[in-house]
Amino acid sequence: MSEFIHLPGIGNSGSSHWQTRWEEADPSICRFSPASWDEPELSDWIAALDCAVRAAVTPPVLVAHSLACLLVAHWQTISDAPVAGAFLVAVPDPSSAAFPAQAAGFADVPQQRFRFPSLIVASTDDPYGSLGYSQTRAAEWGSDLKIIGAAGHINGQSGLESWPEGVRLLKAFAG
Repeated sequence: MSEFIHLPGIGNSGSSHWQTRWEEADPSICRFSPASWDEPELSDWIAALDCAVRAAVTPPVLVAHSLACLLVAHWQTISDAPVAGAFLVAVPDPSSAAFPAQAAGFADVPQQRFRFPSLIVASTDDPYGSLGYSQTRAAEWGSDLKIIGAAGHINGQSGLESWPEGVRLLKAFAG
């Protein structure tokens, strides 16, 4: 059975977010912990991710949302820590007007193929990243792509509750 590490985006994932609900349902899921959720520094987030991965007993599956998807792209180019794969939900586009200014350090996104399997889950109406952007990243990173229809930023405001479709997608990916 795979270990899972949750990587929320900027601001962390609140009580209505599917990541939080999944952790409540399965206390074995670990959440990485950077120094600041609201003023993210790429180097700090990379160090926090590397620490969480190296603490895992078996190579984990990274479950990233939003800004943390870009974190995974940066981290995998400089770390050799083993992971089983990355489940990347709602990849944001740094050139989008909605991209948070305080996350500018994440904007120079690596384009090279990931060294592990990955799946991008995208919405057709994500205000932070277009479907075209997700398709481009999937091609560059060697990721599979699952389009789930109109689900906004696939977060707490999307009304997904515990997001059972996401659980099925993750289980299929991790299997």
